[in-house]
Amino acid sequence: MSDSQLQKTVSTSIEVTIRLIILFILIAWCLSILLPFTSIVLWAIIIAISIEPLYKSLLSKLGTPTRASAVLVIIFLIIIIVPSYYAVNALVSNIKEVSHSLQTGSFKVPPPTDQVADWPLIGERVYAAWSTASSNLERFLTTYSEQVAKFGKWIMAKAVSVGAAVLQIVVAFIIAGVLLATKGTEDFSRKFFRKLVGKRGDEFAELSDKTIKNVTKGILGVAVIQSFLLGILFLLAGVPYAAIWTVLVLFLGIIQLPPTLVSIPIIIYLFSATSATMATIWTILIKLASLSDNILKPILLGKGAPVPMLVIFLGAIGGFILSGFIGLFTGAIVLSIGYQLFTTWIESTEEEAVAESL
Repeated sequence: MSDSQLQKTVSTSIEVTIRLIILFILIAWCLSILLPFTSIVLWAIIIAISIEPLYKSLLSKLGTPTRASAVLVIIFLIIIIVPSYYAVNALVSNIKEVSHSLQTGSFKVPPPTDQVADWPLIGERVYAAWSTASSNLERFLTTYSEQVAKFGKWIMAKAVSVGAAVLQIVVAFIIAGVLLATKGTEDFSRKFFRKLVGKRGDEFAELSDKTIKNVTKGILGVAVIQSFLLGILFLLAGVPYAAIWTVLVLFLGIIQLPPTLVSIPIIIYLFSATSATMATIWTILIKLASLSDNILKPILLGKGAPVPMLVIFLGAIGGFILSGFIGLFTGAIVLSIGYQLFTTWIESTEEEAVAESL
């Protein structure tokens, strides 16, 4: 290689390096600017894909994409905003009521039943702490003041997180309407996966679309319906702070844990606070609502969960830690998509290897 060729090669390498550095800086800068909106945009894409069948149905009747998406978004906003307003208001009121009653000393804890002491591993400790709280609440609060304070702060923080999540969902629905009207999600998804995996891009785009719809209907939809049913029962049964228990049921449903973890303490309370007959009736209704997922999942999900429950559990918990309440939804869906794409890629690689060996 001559000196002129060497100099030209070095000059070209330096120029390419500088361009790449500038490009990476620009990409990093753009990502840092968009980072605060990541959850909203991601949630908007998930919503757009989930409600696409309804959008197409409306489109066939109304004729224009703009009109169909606008009507659909308005309907969903009404469905979300009105119940959310009352739910968040009830949740905040419950928390304030608990705080006020604790400060004034009017808060009463019903005594535990003898069966609590028979619980494995934790029965005796729970029975002792519960008995102390029932007979001498001031002593209980003094003994467990640090834990109670942390729990109270956690509840308040999550109440604020729920309010912020509702606002994010409202904005996300508006963005989803724009995406549907412009066919932004479908076109972008296919183009992105074509760039990423080549000729199998359409297959991966379809897989992502199917996973989002399955998880939304079969996991999130069931959790919302089940928590709504139990919340109504808690309210009608006169359970104190029903909004708090309803939010906990929703949380457990999304991460695929049984609502029994919430319903058992409430049933114990009902037997201690009401007559045996009424408590039995409410217990039957609460158990039926708790088992509703066994009926709803086959209907909404069809062939079962698209991914293992562990993946959904980890996605929901990780998303919750990362993004708050809205992360319960986005975390479960994003990790489910990632798992599906990864397993499909692994299986396709093995199939190709076997084909080449033959």
